[in-house]
Amino acid sequence: MTEQLISFMMASVLLTLSPGPDIIYVLSQSLVGGYKRGVVIAMGLISGIIIHTSLVAFGVSLVIKNSPSLFWAIKIAGAFYLLYLAYEVYRSPIQNFTKSETVNQKVSFFSDYKTGFIMNILNPKVTIFFLAFFPGFLWNREEDLMFQFYTLGGLFMLQAFLIFCLVALLSGQLSKLLFSSSSSHSFLKWFQILTFIGIAILILL
Repeated sequence: MTEQLISFMMASVLLTLSPGPDIIYVLSQSLVGGYKRGVVIAMGLISGIIIHTSLVAFGVSLVIKNSPSLFWAIKIAGAFYLLYLAYEVYRSPIQNFTKSETVNQKVSFFSDYKTGFIMNILNPKVTIFFLAFFPGFLWNREEDLMFQFYTLGGLFMLQAFLIFCLVALLSGQLSKLLFSSSSSHSFLKWFQILTFIGIAILILL
């Protein structure tokens, strides 16, 4: 069991560090809004893993895998959601992208958390990936499989959250060095728009 879990954690870390929609999103939003925003978004993304793990544990992921129309419907919904976010950023005034304190920071944090959560659950490739990845690390197929799936899901969440937080911290510090002047606010706005569009395309492809 211990060897299986260690191998799982090592593989999970390598997979989390590989370029993908989630880590790119954390990096880009931390550059735009600072490390706190990146951490909140990471919490939203990580919460979505609970849903994907549940879909695998209860067998729903097999339905998605065996239904190309449902699989593509979820992918298209996720891409449209990201394009909607890009449009919302485009409509927002440039001064919204400064690092100044907002009037209602709790609302901003909730919005960032919700965006990360929705973005994660609308990516069906995560569910299909878990379906292919998790069974190889089950330590005893005669024991409670649901407990084992949720244990693996919890470990994946833990390592992913730690890595996302590290990425957010480094990106936030880099942002202070590169984008401290007001002339960079326009660049940050378009950087965020292009990031949303790029992730949307990445999900579809």
